[in-house]
Amino acid sequence: MKVSCASCIKTFNIPDEKLPMGKKVSFPCPNCREKITLDLRIKPSDEDPDLIEKPAPARSDPKTDIGSRALKEKILRKLGDLPAMPQVVLKARQVMADPNSGVRDVVKVIETDQAITTKILKIANSAFYGMSGKISSIHHASVILGYNVIGELITLASSSGLLDRVLKGYGLGAGDLWLHSMSVAIGSRLIAARKNPALEETSFSAGLIHDAGKLVLDKYVLERKEDFDEFMEHGRETFMSAEQHIFGFNHAEFGFDVCKHWKIPDDISVAINHHHTPAKSSGIELAYIIYAADAIVNMAGAMAKMGGIGASIENLMYMIDERAMKFLGLNEADIGTIMGDIKESVGKMAGELGAG
Repeated sequence: MKVSCASCIKTFNIPDEKLPMGKKVSFPCPNCREKITLDLRIKPSDEDPDLIEKPAPARSDPKTDIGSRALKEKILRKLGDLPAMPQVVLKARQVMADPNSGVRDVVKVIETDQAITTKILKIANSAFYGMSGKISSIHHASVILGYNVIGELITLASSSGLLDRVLKGYGLGAGDLWLHSMSVAIGSRLIAARKNPALEETSFSAGLIHDAGKLVLDKYVLERKEDFDEFMEHGRETFMSAEQHIFGFNHAEFGFDVCKHWKIPDDISVAINHHHTPAKSSGIELAYIIYAADAIVNMAGAMAKMGGIGASIENLMYMIDERAMKFLGLNEADIGTIMGDIKESVGKMAGELGAG
C-alpha cells in the first residue's frame, strides 16, 4: 500500500503483509517522525484503486531446477562450512548452566583461551559497561559487573568475529550485520527488562544471533540476485517474503539450524525460528521480544536520525504489529524511549570496538 505523510508530503510503500488489516494503526513517519494514522477497517474494494499497488505476480523460479526440499537439504549439509563456536565458549556455557558451579569454575574455563579472554576484557572495559580501563581480569569483571553479565560478555566475544562478514547477497558490508545484531540484542534486553526481567540475558544473546541464518543463505541469495531483484522491484516485498517465494524457506528457519550447529540452547533456537512470526510461536515471550526489537531497530534506521542503526535495505517496510505491542505491554512512548536507549548504547559499544 502507498502511504503519504500529510506533514512532509513524502510517500513510501508498506507491504500488505505488514499491515494489521481490519484495524486502525498509527506510526511515526520515517522521514519527519510526525504521526501517520491509517484506518485499515475499510475494505480494499472500497478504497481508491489508484492508491494501492498490485502485488508482484507469483511465478516459478526459472533458474532453479531443484526443489525447495532438495535445496534445503543441500544447504544444511553446508552448515559444517560455518566457523564453529569456540569450544571454550561452549564449555563455559555448560558450566554456567550448572547450578552447582560458581565464578571460579567459569573463570578457569575462559582463561584457557587467551584470545577470548582478551576480547572479553576489551568489551568489559568499553564505555558500554561504564568501566573504561577499570577491569583487569575475568574474575574482576564478574565481581564488578555481576556473574550474569559474564554470560553476555562471552556471547559478545564469541559472536563478533562471526557476524562481521560481508554478505553481498543481502547487501551488507563488513560489520553491518554485527551493528544491526548488536542493536537488536540491546533492544531485546530493554524490552525483556520491561516484560520479564528474568529473560534479560537470554534476550540479549538471542537478539545478537537472530539473523545468523543469513550467514548460511547469503551465497544462495547472491546466486539468485536477479530473481530477488525482480521479485522486489515494486517496493512492496520484504527480503523475507522473497526468500520464501524463491527458496520455499527463509533465513529465520535457517537461524534455528545454525543455532543447533552452534549448540545454542533450545529456548533461543526456537525463538529465533519465529522472530518474524511470533504469533506462530505458541506464545513464546522470547520470540515476541526479538521480533519487537528487530522491528524497532529497522524503524529507527528508516528514520535516518538514528545514525548507523539498522543495516537492512528494507527498513521502510517494518512496522510493529499491534498484537505484539499488546502482548509485550508496549506503547508508542515506550518505542521512542527504547529507540533512544538503543542509539546511545550502540554508540558506546561500536565506537570503541567496531565489529571485531
